[in-house]
Amino acid sequence: MMDENVFEKLSRRIDSYRDDMIELQKELTGVPAVGPVNGGDGEMQKAQMLKKRLVETGFTSFRHFDAPDNSVSAGLRPNFLTSLDGIDKTRKIWIITHLDIVPPGELNLWSSDPYKAYVKDNHIFGRGTEDNQQDMVASIFAAKAFLDEGITPAHPLNLFFVADEETSGGKGLYYVLDLPEKIFDKDDLIVVPDSGNPEGSLIEIAEKGILWLCFKTTGKQCHGSKPQLGNNAFSAASHLVTKLTKLRKEFDAVDTLFDPPVSTFEPTKKEANVGNINTIPGEDVFYMDCRVLPQYDLEDVLKKIRKITQKVEKKFSVKIEIRHEQYVQPARPTPADAPVVSALRQAIEKVYQLQAHAGGVGAGTVATYLRKRDYPVAVWSKTNMNAHQPDENCPIDNMIGNAKVFAHLFLQA
Repeated sequence: MMDENVFEKLSRRIDSYRDDMIELQKELTGVPAVGPVNGGDGEMQKAQMLKKRLVETGFTSFRHFDAPDNSVSAGLRPNFLTSLDGIDKTRKIWIITHLDIVPPGELNLWSSDPYKAYVKDNHIFGRGTEDNQQDMVASIFAAKAFLDEGITPAHPLNLFFVADEETSGGKGLYYVLDLPEKIFDKDDLIVVPDSGNPEGSLIEIAEKGILWLCFKTTGKQCHGSKPQLGNNAFSAASHLVTKLTKLRKEFDAVDTLFDPPVSTFEPTKKEANVGNINTIPGEDVFYMDCRVLPQYDLEDVLKKIRKITQKVEKKFSVKIEIRHEQYVQPARPTPADAPVVSALRQAIEKVYQLQAHAGGVGAGTVATYLRKRDYPVAVWSKTNMNAHQPDENCPIDNMIGNAKVFAHLFLQA
């Protein structure tokens, strides 16, 4: 049985960290960690700053699993963990958060500099403050409470900070899992606090497959007054966009574990083509974001897309190239009665006084990579779900409350 007096002592200690948690958020936000695919130089500077702060906080045990990457100036993408010893070493507890962020997007939509965090109305604003710094900070201060109170966790505790979550994961957790050394065990309690809902009631146990595609249509450029002399790549691509809506009927299964309960196929990014109005474009590029229920194989989706594309090529006398930007085959869900799910339910009920439920999401997290290796992992956070938006922010109370959930988890035998 858990000693409730010990948990209350840890909770009070976490409450006392409020100003320190805000300060760490500001420091993390001030060191942009955008991956090279998104035009940045990676996460190394942020990782070095974070490790320095962890040492100052009292953490002494670190291990690195950095991934080589010549596309960043450091030549490496940082993946590192810090650990606390535990009483029962038959299983370990993991909190996995990611160092990288997405770019701010249109700066005119922000109320202030996205890389200078500030506090307003009990929220902290800035790029990365929710995704994923809210729970990175929460996990650090949950563990710090054990250090400061001189309390040993029930099991060895690992805080793992990984790179490259926002794009492929190939230089982050995916890279770590492919190393000869296997650092996770099937009995471990693994939590990825990178998705959830505003109530904190959703424990995510399943994710849809992710298929990001780039469609490059090549026709023939010509003068706008003589369209018969060319092949309008923009028209062909636009026609393709409308035809791709057939995917919704072809892959129409419903799974109420997810919200929305169906596979989604959405055209998203569009690249500029010609720079003037009176030129028929000979090249056009657009992208599509597909989130596919686990019962479907992504190869079957691609086969259908190729058939649709070939018909458009023939109709408009164009060539269409399809490139994978991200390809994540859905993994089997974590069992709803897995020990990590049960442990989280207990912690959430204690801290937030509500009954949490298991469910699935369309967004992707690094949990998918773990599920593919048959590690039972749960994704949970009390989050306002404004990641990737202008004026991204997180409630300060979420950082504190989620830290208490993690602390309760660390105490469970």
